[in-house]
Amino acid sequence: MDEQELKRILEAAMLAAARPLSIDQLLEIFPEEGRPERNEIRSALAVLEEECAQRGVELKEVSSGFRFQVKTEYASWVSKLWEERPPRYSRALLETLALVAYRQPITRAEIEDIRGVVVSTNIIKTLQDRNWVRIVGHRDVPGRPALFATTKEFLDYFGLKSLDELPTLAELRDLDAINAELELPLPLGEDEGAPPAVAETELADADSEQNDEPDAGADKTPAVAAEH
Repeated sequence: MDEQELKRILEAAMLAAARPLSIDQLLEIFPEEGRPERNEIRSALAVLEEECAQRGVELKEVSSGFRFQVKTEYASWVSKLWEERPPRYSRALLETLALVAYRQPITRAEIEDIRGVVVSTNIIKTLQDRNWVRIVGHRDVPGRPALFATTKEFLDYFGLKSLDELPTLAELRDLDAINAELELPLPLGEDEGAPPAVAETELADADSEQNDEPDAGADKTPAVAAEH
């Protein structure tokens, strides 16, 4: 099989998939006899990535594998294909997610100590329902509180390969600016409604937000930036 044919097969597979595909998963689409080597797959993917330089889409490696996605600068146009505009993320949710990402593993009480306010159950539930945060253990103290950490889905959604790619604290921007700009690259091949960048964002309900977000605690923690 020549490189051009290999590229076309890989491109078709990634466009058809509703999720990122790892090298192992890409290898599995070929029969054992005549299956390309891993380095051949990586080489073909590198060429595909280069070929996307002048296109509206890019080949991106995230935590779970490789996917084609709309480039960030074109997300605002593509998002108009979906009728409903996504609700914005709340400041409290972003602050909580940021603390889990940067201080993990971390307990709910530790998040509350840093933020200076109570973290609503609805925010924790939203982060878990989205598979952005999960329980990875329990702190060995009285009550054995749950320890929270981020997931591969969190990395995939924000276009990251690993936690090492998170922006440094010095690079983080204002929460309100992030909220206004949060238009992430749209993964191609989604088959269940709008892709993550324009899918409905579950926020903490209004009552929880009023109780969870007094001005006194609003600036006590960094915000997670949508860097990708």
